[in-house]
Amino acid sequence: MNIISQIIVGFIAFIHIYILWLEMFAWTTRAKKVFKTIPEDQFEKTKVMAANQGLYNGFLAAGLIWSLFISDSIWSKNVALFFLICVLVAGIYGAMTASKRILFVQAVPAILGILSLVL
Repeated sequence: MNIISQIIVGFIAFIHIYILWLEMFAWTTRAKKVFKTIPEDQFEKTKVMAANQGLYNGFLAAGLIWSLFISDSIWSKNVALFFLICVLVAGIYGAMTASKRILFVQAVPAILGILSLVL
């Protein structure tokens, strides 16, 4: 994997670690400022659901970080590609069902990462 791909993959992993933190540990505090479309009275009620979503974001981050430590370049690229495609699918689905903003936060970076790997 080239250095540009590694930087993009690392950045996307960082985004998902941040999302994990927001959804698992800061849902009723800091997340209220980030997820402004959710009514304030819903944060406490959806705390468990948000933590579950955060866990999934953690798995995406873990897979992307794992790809950065694989010494075999073909495996590294394939693992990164798999997890970037997962991020892309999640970003598209999130944009269609929750908020158009997710397209720019998740899907666009994933597309850039995929392009950096395949071109």
